[in-house]
Order: sequence, then C-alpha cells, then structure tokens
Amino acid sequence: MSRQQILTLVAMASINFSSMICYSILGPFFPNEAKKKGVSQAMIGLIFGIYALCTLVGSLILGKYIVQIGAKFMIVAGLFVSSGSTVLFGFLDQVSDGTIFIMLCFITRCVNAIGFSAAVTSSFAVSAKVFPDNIATVLGFMEIFTGLGLILGPPLGGWLYQSFGYEIPFVFTGFLLFATVPLNLWILPTYSIWHTPNAVPSQNSFLRLCTRIKILLICFVVFTLSSGIGFLDATLSIFAIEKLNLSAGSVGLLMIGLSLPYGAASPVFGVISDKYPSVRKWMMVVGGMATAVSFCFLGPLPVFHIRSQLWLTVLMLIVVGFSLCMTCIPTFAEMIACAHENGFEEGLSTLGLVSGLFSAVWSAGMFFGPTVGGYITQALNFEWSAGVQGALAFLASIFIIDMTNLSSSRGEKSPLLPKTDHLTVDVS
Repeated sequence: MSRQQILTLVAMASINFSSMICYSILGPFFPNEAKKKGVSQAMIGLIFGIYALCTLVGSLILGKYIVQIGAKFMIVAGLFVSSGSTVLFGFLDQVSDGTIFIMLCFITRCVNAIGFSAAVTSSFAVSAKVFPDNIATVLGFMEIFTGLGLILGPPLGGWLYQSFGYEIPFVFTGFLLFATVPLNLWILPTYSIWHTPNAVPSQNSFLRLCTRIKILLICFVVFTLSSGIGFLDATLSIFAIEKLNLSAGSVGLLMIGLSLPYGAASPVFGVISDKYPSVRKWMMVVGGMATAVSFCFLGPLPVFHIRSQLWLTVLMLIVVGFSLCMTCIPTFAEMIACAHENGFEEGLSTLGLVSGLFSAVWSAGMFFGPTVGGYITQALNFEWSAGVQGALAFLASIFIIDMTNLSSSRGEKSPLLPKTDHLTVDVS
C-alpha cells in the first residue's frame, strides 16, 4: 500500500468516526428532552428526518459537481460547517418557547446536513478513486470507524448529558469534529484531477443512472437499510425508557448492541464482497431476510403475544446490526460495477454520481424511517412500527431474488436508455 493510499485511509477514517459520533449522540436523550418542551413524537421524527432530507438534496447536487468544486475542498468545508452547527445545536435548550425550539432545531439540523453531505459524498468518491479494485474492502474498513462512532456516540452522549447537562455533549463532539479540519488539510493528498482548470461535471446524469433496473433495486435495498437505522434513532430511546424502564445512560449502552456487530463485521463482509463478487446479491438477500425477522421480534409484534423484554431487545439489536452490515457492504461496489457496465466512464465524475446517488438514497431512508416510523409509533405503537421496517427489508430481499433469477434466465438486460441518447433534463 502506497503512502498516498495510507493517508487517504486515515483521512476517511477520521471523517467517518467523528461524523458518526456527532450524529449518534442525540439518540439517548434528545427525544425525551424534546418531549419535555411539548414536542410530539411525530415532530421529533421530523427533526431527525429533516437531517436526512437535506443530506439527500446536498448529495445529489454536490455529487454532480464534485470535479468542478474539488473533492478536498468539499471535505474540509463540509467538516467545518457540520462542526459549527453541532456546537450551536447544543445551546437550543435555552429556548423556552416550543415553536421557536422546533424551528431552530430544523435550521441547525439542515445546515449540519449540508456539511455532512459534502464530506461524506466526497469521501466515498475519493475512496473509490484511490482503491478501484478493492472498493468493498475499503468500504468495510471505513465502516469500522462508522461503527466505532455509532458505538461511542450514544453512551458518550448519555453520560455527558447526565453528568453535565444538555449543552456539553454537542460542544464536545462539535469541537472533536472541528479538529478533523486541520488534520484533513494536512494529511489528505492532493490529486491533480481535482484541480484541472477545465474540469466540468460529467455529461451523464442521475436520470440516466437511475434508468437501470439493477441500480433502482439496489437503491431500494439501501433505502430500507437507512430507514431502519433512522427509525431506531428516533424511537428506540423512548421505547426503552417507557417499556424497559431504562435511564438515558443505559439507553446509550443499549444502542451499542446495534453498532458493535455492524462495525465488527464490516471488514469481513468487505473482503468477501471483493473476493467473491458473485455472492454480493445473496449477501443482500440473506441480510435483508435476517433484518426483517429481527425487526419483527424487536418489539416484538403484538401478533406473537410475546412481552417486551430487555434480553430479547438486545438480542434483536445485535442481529439487526449484523444483518444490516451484511446487506450494506456490497451495495456501493455493485452500483459502481453496474454503472461501468452501462457505459459510464471510469473516473471521478462517475464516482461522484454514484456516491451522490448512494448518499441521496441513504438519506431518503433516513428521512422516511424517523418521520413515518415516528408517526406510526404515535398512532399505534413501537411494536407495529418496527414490524413495518421488517416488511420493507423483506420486500427488498424478494426484489433482489427476482432480479437474480431474471438475470440468470435472460442474461444481462440492455440499458433502458441507450448510451447514444441525449437527455435534455439535467437532474442535479
């Protein structure tokens, strides 16, 4: 491994780790804190979900113009914006009016999301550019630090909240994220392609990329994954506090059951995905089925007539974390392979499109999960809402099975839009 590749890995690891800590600290205490100000469960879900919605928009725009803007600038500027808005979010508890509190939550979360989308979209594209033959392995390595951030974030946030109050968790993690700005300025290598004077965005568009059925099905898989994670972020803490009688600090420890197996299994599934590309589809199928079953027993569903118990919740969270990892790791590499198979050039512009689409679909799920999940939880209960997430994962697995069977019987499909087509609609 060259020095350039090592520095890139260090930079990407720092981005994933610090960003995920900032993202995950809210789970153990923010929903309950918001309820004290009269915020409903559905509105709490929207506060979580608006982050993903803004990330979706930011990912599509920034992914399209990554060559023109510059990947390194996008990473550094995104980290700076995200860290500043994280610190500001920590002072919102001083707002007494519930309506103003909700509005300021939306504003700071939106700004944070734009910064996050810039850093993450660019980091995916850079990783695929530097490691073109080991995309899934590198993604698995990066997900270790994603998992570590998700592991440390909830208990750290819960402990800081119990010990020092609402502000300190956000101030601490915001400055931690800010520390990565000079770090990445120093260690992130500069590639000449990022600074080409005549660099222009790719002539290919997100619309043409999305006209491939295989891409659409993988996007739906990614959507169900992030929807499940977003749903748990917004609803699990209140369920654990009210049904399992846990404290905010204990809820943070409970969430480790989800993130620890996810981070631990990531490098293993990454190596398997790169070494045996033919098993990627079946990794998505098996992982999706396991996710569906575990969500149904997380509550568990009332039709099973099983009482909610701590040991069962922990066990199902472990299965969810493991199965989400199995499903997620092959998706990005499979999307890039599909794009190249259908005439997209092998370069940073295509990687920007794919990473932008991946981040956008992930964000769409992160918006759907908390908002719709929060509404169903408020209208019915957590148990039925978790069952809906399980049904989505099951449906995604069925779609992948159908795609695999159809590909085997008919061979590779021709593109829905030929390479020679010139689209007048520019989706950015």
